Amino acid sequence: MDLRQLQAFLAVVEHGGFTAAARATHTVQSNISTHVARLERELDVTLIDRATGLTTHEGEAVLARVRRIQNELTALETDVSSMQGSPRGTVKLGVIGTTGRWLVPLLVDQVQARTPDVHLVIADGTTTSIVLRLLDGELDIGLIGLPHDEPEIRTGVLFTEDKVVIVPTGHRFASKELVTLEDLATEELLLAAPGTAFRRDIDAAFSARGLEARAKLDVDGLRLLATMAFQGFGVAIVPATAAPDWIGGDWVRLTVQGLERRTVGHAVRRRGMLSVAAQATLATIASVVSTEAVAMTGLYAADLESIR
Repeated sequence: MDLRQLQAFLAVVEHGGFTAAARATHTVQSNISTHVARLERELDVTLIDRATGLTTHEGEAVLARVRRIQNELTALETDVSSMQGSPRGTVKLGVIGTTGRWLVPLLVDQVQARTPDVHLVIADGTTTSIVLRLLDGELDIGLIGLPHDEPEIRTGVLFTEDKVVIVPTGHRFASKELVTLEDLATEELLLAAPGTAFRRDIDAAFSARGLEARAKLDVDGLRLLATMAFQGFGVAIVPATAAPDWIGGDWVRLTVQGLERRTVGHAVRRRGMLSVAAQATLATIASVVSTEAVAMTGLYAADLESIR
């Protein structure tokens, strides 16, 4: 088994076939086919179904390992290059939508100022999708909702934020300064999807009071959930950063009594090391959060000195 075999297999998967892989790697198809066939013989399995062009079950398992190996090779090259100057290389960052809305523009500016040779690739997604892409090696760092119990992922807290309620201006709650869980139990609500950390916290808080959070609509994506509320589809419980003051419209943001803050953190794979460029980017993220949190209503930075 050698790197050429692994890279040929990865190219076939990522480019959708042997011909496309050969074209992308500037070689002939016979070379790609030979490398993949040798890898299959050494492992004594079929990795790619020649009839469909799809990876087999064994191929999926090998693919996850190959991506990790490729990530480590890329990190090795960029780390050595970084030793001769400022951090350099590509960093793939996944960000949940509500955090990305305010953090990414600030982060891009700071990365360009502090580490101009680092190229950011930003992926917007839900916590679930970001964790899956971290595990597959498609992302270096994820900014996700916590807690998360995936054993292959290591996490740390970046900040906490208040949970708030969005209501249309004509709603009976709109004149209140705050709403209680008892108030909310009388409404069908726009809620985060079941199974997410945000929804589990809400359900637990209602249950502790002998109440039930009744869903008018479940949405896996808090930014989309907030957008539905902004457009008058109903009353929604969202994190504070999902409903910033600068978003106009016929809605009101209310404080809700009885809900604990939401926690957002950074996530990386336990196996393997972050590249120097990724470490520098994580430090920049911590710096942006520490600096900006004090100016944002309902957001509270964690102690981030260890990663700044």
